[in-house]
Amino acid sequence: MADRIYYEDLSVGDVESFGSYEVTEAEVVEFAERYDPQWFHTDPEAAEESIYGGLIASGWHTASMTMRLLVDGHFTNAASLGAAGLEELRWPNPTRPGDVLTAEIEILEKRVSESNPDRGIVTTKTTTTNEEGETKLQMVSVVFYQRRDAGE
Repeated sequence: MADRIYYEDLSVGDVESFGSYEVTEAEVVEFAERYDPQWFHTDPEAAEESIYGGLIASGWHTASMTMRLLVDGHFTNAASLGAAGLEELRWPNPTRPGDVLTAEIEILEKRVSESNPDRGIVTTKTTTTNEEGETKLQMVSVVFYQRRDAGE
């Protein structure tokens, strides 16, 4: 693909924002019932009495919605080879039904892999916010990108 994003196309300091994702109560409950069935994620009435004052999405659900935004907005066109993992993952504010999420990535560091010079290692900071600018997720990831000269 001519417009594919390779390691060489990324620069430290680059920032990109991606899409919007509306969080629904039904999806919050469905995800939680399947993966994180804590009562403040699954029972809207009981959650009213929680420290959160209402139903909140699992942090893992927020991470999943963020990943969807990243894939749709960036990784579909990127020569990404997957990730080595996370260095940081935080949920500073709960995600709630009705929030509209946007993800932003910033390139923090990059280097060519010494053991596999056909790829680069890129450290990114992802921040997910709602429509009011409230931070819902922040993570630092280490992602592998194919180098352009390595071909496809």
